[in-house]
Amino acid sequence: MATTATITLSSDIVSDTLKFSTSATLTKAGGATALTDAVGLSRKTVAGGHAQYTLFDGDAYGDGSHKVYLKNTSTDNAEYFIVEINSEQMGKLYAGDWAFFPWEANADTNDIKIDPSAADMTLEYMLFYE
Repeated sequence: MATTATITLSSDIVSDTLKFSTSATLTKAGGATALTDAVGLSRKTVAGGHAQYTLFDGDAYGDGSHKVYLKNTSTDNAEYFIVEINSEQMGKLYAGDWAFFPWEANADTNDIKIDPSAADMTLEYMLFYE
């Protein structure tokens, strides 16, 4: 059974209404076989103080065509999660923001880490992997 990811984007920030939709079947490296393993859908609430957390250990999943879904469930526009891969800041997910991206976990240094801007924030996440 194949897993399909679909994104639909609509916006009125340009003079004409923008509508865009695309989908892809999530496949293993080489593109012939569908991904069949997943971790989640889960939530991680960071209680207490501001502290970085290792969400996925790069050494635990090895080489492959993995896909990651992240969502900041906060409703406070000032709250965000910093997302890092291999100690490089990928970006910030503000309240309601989400991300879906490929990840090659071929080394113990390719960890995905999250760093919340405030206490008691919740991140929703899922990993599709080989």
